[in-house]
Amino acid sequence: MTTTNLDTANSNTANSGTANLEATETTIQSALEALLFVSDEPVTSAQLAKILNHDLIEVDEALRTLAESYAQDNRGFQLREVAGGWRMYTHPAHAPIIEAYVLSWDTRKLSQAALEVLSVIAYKQPVTRAGVNAVRGVSSESVISSLIEKGLVRELGRDAHAGNAILYGTTTTFLTKFGLKSIEDLPPLEDFAPDEQTQASIKRRLGVTTDLPEDLSPDDLSEELASSSAGSANRTGSAQDADDASDDDVRVVD
Repeated sequence: MTTTNLDTANSNTANSGTANLEATETTIQSALEALLFVSDEPVTSAQLAKILNHDLIEVDEALRTLAESYAQDNRGFQLREVAGGWRMYTHPAHAPIIEAYVLSWDTRKLSQAALEVLSVIAYKQPVTRAGVNAVRGVSSESVISSLIEKGLVRELGRDAHAGNAILYGTTTTFLTKFGLKSIEDLPPLEDFAPDEQTQASIKRRLGVTTDLPEDLSPDDLSEELASSSAGSANRTGSAQDADDASDDDVRVVD
């Protein structure tokens, strides 16, 4: 082989080695991005190196390169080193629009029936299913199940005075989705006091024949209606008979 051919071969070998090195770095960065996107907590460089079967120093350098690249390109997300590991975060500059979007996920999908049940539980918790039904005048079993699946309602315990019925209440997710610090931040019930026509309609649905005091607060109204409804059910013979009587008025929830 001539000197010229030897130099060319050496040059090609060097270029090939450089290309392979760059390809390896790109592959590591791509794999790291994939792993970090599915991680819900910080992951250490050592863990990532073990998963990728790569040298720890190479992985650490690749992570820092990615973080710098995202910052320079002003991407909508960041790679940060926190709590001894690495994790992807959305860019703080976009926090307002992200918060508005996240809070709309479940609330925008709630049906009118779901909003009614959620409101009753939020204001009356801890409350049994029968208590919710008494306020609404219709069966709420399927709606409550749906709210539990959405993480907005949970079981708080049992009511020993109501046949060991399940007591329901709202969750931390409920507070987060509706932008509340605590249940105390809910709007006062007085802001939603029903007018006389609505009260009359509620009484007809529950079979309440007694007149309610004119100055009854909305909170006391719910208790009075529930109590009157239960009394009416007992007079018919059994609570089951009362449930059967309300079947025709059960709403179908999609």
